[in-house]
Amino acid sequence: MKNYNIFKVAVSLLLLFLSSNIYASKFVLNDGGVIDPRVMEKIDQIGDESQKKLGVNIYVYAKKSYNLNEDISTKDKIKYIKDYETNIVKDLVNPYVILTVSLDDTHVNLIVSSELKNVVDKNEILNEYVVPLLASKDKNTLFAKASAAILNGYAAIADIVAESKNVKLESSIGSSGKVAGTIWKVFMYTLVVAGILLYTFAVLKRKK
Repeated sequence: MKNYNIFKVAVSLLLLFLSSNIYASKFVLNDGGVIDPRVMEKIDQIGDESQKKLGVNIYVYAKKSYNLNEDISTKDKIKYIKDYETNIVKDLVNPYVILTVSLDDTHVNLIVSSELKNVVDKNEILNEYVVPLLASKDKNTLFAKASAAILNGYAAIADIVAESKNVKLESSIGSSGKVAGTIWKVFMYTLVVAGILLYTFAVLKRKK
């Protein structure tokens, strides 16, 4: 049993290493072992075309964790991450958009250079394309959900910039990403409304 456990750990470490190193991405600055190499390959296809046709650099920086102290205050956590991200973007070439993710810290952010602030809506990208997939309660692993959410958000950024320039991207994954996010939101809202109705019914029944 002990040897079997050691074997399992070794396999897990090997898979983590491969997922981090098997594909060297131009636009995924850090994958943190949470992005499928096939997703990184698709991101590079979209990124290359966006760079050539749109003159825009779109990046991803993902980590499993920023390794913050468990006792860190919210204020200090925000400051640490802000400083960390400032260090990431300082050498990026304008105009750029970068999606940052730290899974264990439940942190996602979109940093947009000044030239694109009127084109790319941070809240729209995160709320419509990234967060719904990351937060989904399904049987998919965190690894799979992170890969899907990051690709979803990345592709949406490219499509929005392309639309603003009236350019068609051949590497686009189309509108399916937003549909997935919309379906999830409708499902969640339905659960919330159903919960409220059931609670109200239970209270009224108790009063009777």
